Amino acid sequence: MQSNSRTGKQRPVRTSDFDYPLPPELIAQSPAATREQSRLLFLPRDGNRARHQLFPDLLGHLRAGDVLVLNNSKVIPARLRGVNASSQGGGAFEVLVLEENGVNDWWAMLRPGKKARLGTHIIFKNPAAELTSIRAEVTEINQEGHRRLRFTGTNNIADALHELGEIPLPPYIKRPDGGIFPEDLTRYQTVYAQPRGSIAAPTAGLHFTEALLQQIRERGVNICAVTLHVGLGTFAPVKADNISEHLMHEERYEVSEETAAAVNAAKISGRRVIAVGTTSVRVLESVAAANQGQMKAGAGRTKIFIHPPCEFRVVDALLTNFHLPCSTLLMLVSAFAAPGATRGRELILAAYAEAVRERYRFFSYGDAMLLI
Repeated sequence: MQSNSRTGKQRPVRTSDFDYPLPPELIAQSPAATREQSRLLFLPRDGNRARHQLFPDLLGHLRAGDVLVLNNSKVIPARLRGVNASSQGGGAFEVLVLEENGVNDWWAMLRPGKKARLGTHIIFKNPAAELTSIRAEVTEINQEGHRRLRFTGTNNIADALHELGEIPLPPYIKRPDGGIFPEDLTRYQTVYAQPRGSIAAPTAGLHFTEALLQQIRERGVNICAVTLHVGLGTFAPVKADNISEHLMHEERYEVSEETAAAVNAAKISGRRVIAVGTTSVRVLESVAAANQGQMKAGAGRTKIFIHPPCEFRVVDALLTNFHLPCSTLLMLVSAFAAPGATRGRELILAAYAEAVRERYRFFSYGDAMLLI
């Protein structure tokens, strides 16, 4: 809640409170020449001035005993293209598969949705725009307008996505004819990505190279991973005016025994836990909230919505990218900038304004920020 200075009453935190102006040319359309050539805005949470650095300068902020937590989820080629099997003109569909219910059974977003009625059959094309033997039928429509698809013509569509689908770049990254560039296949993926399942990249991790990770290990930092499969919960827009009315979508996560033990040991001994990306924060804080502040190994689902004011049980520092206006990600970062208070919004928006003046690159392929 925020105070109204004239009445002394608290007013709800509004989605519009997290808006900011951004020149379109600062939205990064391609990655830096090499991963580690991104810039790094270091923002101390104690109120000291921000410092403008390069991403490898992250090393200078790390110390022996720190635990660096990555999200190792791998982006799947989730965007498919097909045509209506029963339409004379073969009406085109763009399909974004969201989550697997079982083999050949997925929830998906379809465009145009109005044409994807129950019982609609879709024939899919390969990247060369040739029709394939793979089909899907719309078997269910939920309240949000997502379609449940039953795939045929393949033993498992999850295994066929690499031949059929495209990397699902966000809509603010423009490509000719809505396609992708060859570099997107590798650069819209972290170097440590393992279990497949995300429909968007955990972008804070895109800056790391194997060489930089090795340098971090040599400093005595314990690098470990959680898995959160990025879905609508991470990037769906906030449609409610009052942010307390926004409902997050559930996303799947997993925490290993090794990571749980490393984080718990760090908290007991007063060492720092540094989260790489908002998705790592959401896993760590979700599990801690469910277990009296302790990390516990296992798999689950989270729809945690972190916004000001919020206390953090686990995370001591956050490495993140620059996020869209009015997004849940920007709200999370604002909460982290001033735990337990609402002034983090002002701190972050001031830092973003400085980043705009300094011509930082924004969003998925953009630059990074470190909050300690």
